[in-house]
Amino acid sequence: MPEFDVVILGGGSGGYACALRSAQLGLSVALIEADKVGGTCLHRGCIPTKALLHSAEIADGAREGARFGVKSSFDGIDMAGVNSYKDGVVSRLHKGLQGLVKSRSITYVEGHGTLTSKNTIEVNGEKYTGKNIVLATGSFAKTLPGLEIDGVQVITSDHGTRLDYVPKSVIVLGGGVIGCEFASVWKSFGSDVTIIEGLPRLIALEDESSSKQLERAFRKRGIKFELGVFFKSLTKNKKGVTVTLEDGKEFTADLLMVSVGRGPVSANLGYEAAGVTMDRGYVLVDDKCRTNVPGIWAVGDLIPTLQLAHVGFAEGMLVAEEIAGLNPRAINYDGIPRVTYSDPEVASVGLTTAEAKKRGHDIIELSYDLAGNGKAQILNTSGSIKLIAEKNGPILGVHMVGARVGELLAEAELIFNWEARADDVASLIHAHPTLSEAMGEAHMALAGKPLHAHG
Repeated sequence: MPEFDVVILGGGSGGYACALRSAQLGLSVALIEADKVGGTCLHRGCIPTKALLHSAEIADGAREGARFGVKSSFDGIDMAGVNSYKDGVVSRLHKGLQGLVKSRSITYVEGHGTLTSKNTIEVNGEKYTGKNIVLATGSFAKTLPGLEIDGVQVITSDHGTRLDYVPKSVIVLGGGVIGCEFASVWKSFGSDVTIIEGLPRLIALEDESSSKQLERAFRKRGIKFELGVFFKSLTKNKKGVTVTLEDGKEFTADLLMVSVGRGPVSANLGYEAAGVTMDRGYVLVDDKCRTNVPGIWAVGDLIPTLQLAHVGFAEGMLVAEEIAGLNPRAINYDGIPRVTYSDPEVASVGLTTAEAKKRGHDIIELSYDLAGNGKAQILNTSGSIKLIAEKNGPILGVHMVGARVGELLAEAELIFNWEARADDVASLIHAHPTLSEAMGEAHMALAGKPLHAHG
């Protein structure tokens, strides 16, 4: 029976990050994965969807070339070509990741693993014991009761990244990050798109001001959406699908994508039998990702934290460093950057206005319109950077809408996590003309010395 310092069940973002960091710290590691190393993010999520979104951006650029004095035309989407490009990106990253795992002398095991005791994972009849067990089995695309996924007319995001045609019309059930990103792609590809969201606004976890701006932009693009009414039933025939809502409204399209969130992969894996405390399928952990069972840890989408690949990376590395005795700082989940890669992008870090008030902060706010930014004018994008700050104190939240604003999050993350004040950032010089300049301008305005802004 092979014995290791760390045995990791699941080779997605959290699992492989834990494996790489553990090996780097001199620990012996076994990494067990039933599918492919890289998990959902690399093969069905982050990477393929962002490749689709880049193809969508190229399509829009061809369609709108005349606006920039370029004679171009949009002749349609070649999905075989799009998928070849997308799959090439995934393949190159997968090969690189496989090389990294091999270079760290990690024992990589392909197969479906089960926790059979507090220190043993069994795979293909072989047992692997570890002084530490890390559970990293990820998540799956959920559906609703009575709504069967057939992979043809009713799909999830997993199928959406592999679609070999452009549907004439699509209903997206769910207006969160994944739903809005796919809606954006399909609209750019030429589909008629309708989003149905039971909550009162799109991307409901973001600041309300960001939701309103995205909704305005989607209306301008011709993306339709129905908010505040829940799904009731579905009917299908050879011509398409019809969705009925609780208020009686009906919507018909060629295709329905169900995007109602992701649930933890934890059933029938031996977690409960080993005494691991769980809630609604999630494994519960403390601020260092320890479960209630000594020596068992859990990371990534399996635990009830933000379901983001970079959160999985951070949690995996945190666990490796804690096992190695480095006593790393616990993760501040308020300081995690978040992006919706639609057109326009929505990006944020820190607290929303509602959350800041709920926590009792005495806040001041400022919204800087990107119309005053030279690079935004060049890109022909609209949007804003909204700052939320403690009165006479640090920045509590940064919320952005516009083309490429996700690239501004690195600075925003530093501002929030280092507890900078508006005047700290206002004194920094930003390159002109760049979108990042808008970050400086926003903080200058909040500090009482606006330049390219009224105030």
